[in-house]
Amino acid sequence: MFIGRKAEGEKFDRFLKDDLQLAALVYGRRRVGKTELIKHVIGKADVASVYYECKETSEANNVKSIALLVGDAFNIPVPSYEKTEDLLEFIFSYAGRYTETANFIVVLDEYTYLRKTVKGLDSILQSFIDRYREKTKIKIIICGSFIDIMKTLLEKQNPLYGRIDLTIKLEEMDYYDSAGFYKSFSNEDKVRLYSVFGGVPYYNRLIDGKKTVKQNIIDLIASNGARLENEVSMNLKSELYKIENANEVLEALSLGYVRFGDILSQSHVSSSPALADVLEKLCKMEIVEKVSPLNDKNNKKKTGYYIKDRLSLFYYKYIFLNSSRLKIMDPEMFYNRFIEQDFETSFVPKGFKKICREFLILKNISGELEEIFDDIGSYYYDGPVNKTNGQFDIVTHDPEGYIFYEVKFHKKPVGQKIIEEEIKQVESTGFSCYKYGFFSRSGYEKNVAGITENVCLYELSDVYS
Repeated sequence: MFIGRKAEGEKFDRFLKDDLQLAALVYGRRRVGKTELIKHVIGKADVASVYYECKETSEANNVKSIALLVGDAFNIPVPSYEKTEDLLEFIFSYAGRYTETANFIVVLDEYTYLRKTVKGLDSILQSFIDRYREKTKIKIIICGSFIDIMKTLLEKQNPLYGRIDLTIKLEEMDYYDSAGFYKSFSNEDKVRLYSVFGGVPYYNRLIDGKKTVKQNIIDLIASNGARLENEVSMNLKSELYKIENANEVLEALSLGYVRFGDILSQSHVSSSPALADVLEKLCKMEIVEKVSPLNDKNNKKKTGYYIKDRLSLFYYKYIFLNSSRLKIMDPEMFYNRFIEQDFETSFVPKGFKKICREFLILKNISGELEEIFDDIGSYYYDGPVNKTNGQFDIVTHDPEGYIFYEVKFHKKPVGQKIIEEEIKQVESTGFSCYKYGFFSRSGYEKNVAGITENVCLYELSDVYS
């Protein structure tokens, strides 16, 4: 069953139904579901198609493999070529001569692998797109996981500039769509699973509904020989030349060192330029994100770096630091000793904050909030009188002002006293809000019912309704 990706699917449907020759570019990090999305949409299209995943091999080998698929798609003898340019010439010209095959789909997945071996491939493809623009209805779909390289195809100096009619940067799925992979779990367990596996479809498909959250975590990431044991390191090695520096940085981030200077002193990266280079690459890979408070976005001292990918965060926080112990311990004992307590009291509550932030964005996009906000993020406060500073994790801004949100993943319902204390704390910093919001895992005490003025309350059931 195909889950989620409704908006992207609709874009693709319109793209494939168009009577013109068009080209699409689909890119995004590994495992995010690009291939599944493409296969899903072309599977629904009642036209001939060639889907080919390019290989890290010679040009002749790739051409031979593509030719086999072309022969099957056109129901003709396999074309015999050794050069990509010659085969593309055949595909475009053949489709142009026969109206019944004019509406034809060609997918080049992991395009960058073929691009490595075929000099000037972008120019070659551009020339055919231009030459056959009015002669065929071919739909060309280029797909790739190396985000940095794929972005260059859209730049002015690239031959394909202006030839891409549809661009889809596929992001991780949000918490709500991700829950479609594990519907049988309780809402609390959905929070736990999303906190570990995030919105990556490949990871979520591996979750077994017959096992507990704990057992899924042990079997998939927290045991020797686990399915995703080497996933994080392999992802890094696919794009980084020197993984040692990345490991140092990610370990520091997992321990809570988020400011540039703190990361530099905690890690063993040799210099500031070297650290800046590693952080830039990790951000481009979408493993790390650079976050500035919405009330002081240009202040470098208040900017922090955070591990964005949930599986990478879990791996570096619990597995990477304790890999030697994991090798000599029973997996369940290892989980109980090094993961369980911190997981429940810190890791999952922070994951719940991410979910609540996504919830607000989804509601904002759909127009369901009373005031549509134009910004969301953290808010930095600095109290020189009390010599205190820090940041509030979820704050939105709209034409009326700021709304502060507090997130509680506690076993007990939230009472009036807690709400009043939180509001008092915010006011003590001098931060002016016109409304306050609360999210509670376990609902609210009865005495909270009377608090309605300038306060909005959400329960876990609201988040997953």
